Amino acid sequence: MRISLTVNGLARVAESVEEHASLLSLLRDGLGLLGTKNACEQGECGSCAVYLDDVLVCSCLVPAGQAEGCTVTTVEGLSDSGVPDAIQRAFVEAGAVQCGFCTPGFIMATHDLLRRVATPDDAEIREALSGNLCRCTGYQKIIDAVHLAAGG
Repeated sequence: MRISLTVNGLARVAESVEEHASLLSLLRDGLGLLGTKNACEQGECGSCAVYLDDVLVCSCLVPAGQAEGCTVTTVEGLSDSGVPDAIQRAFVEAGAVQCGFCTPGFIMATHDLLRRVATPDDAEIREALSGNLCRCTGYQKIIDAVHLAAGG
């Protein structure tokens, strides 16, 4: 199957996409965007979070064919010409990056939260990030990173 879509602001075409492929595999294997991580493949961990037509989704659960004609933004798309955005910088500055596997999903979820709530409190942060799992940080540094990104 051939899929045409816009990814991180660029028109892209993926050729020979398997019928059963997920958006995650299309991004990683078909388009070489490795920032979006493949962990649980069940929508439980949040590592594969991307925007699909401006809605945050677990890309492992979205059939690749469903992205035809859509706009996708990955963690790579948040940076400006390779320069990390404020959220990405905040995660590094707060020490919220350990192994880094969950980080792209947390950054995407944080981006989505801060689009809706400029200065979230801890409860709002915990709720917004509840679909993301981390085995390294203990979460406090991630919450600190969100506050830092929000300017707090």
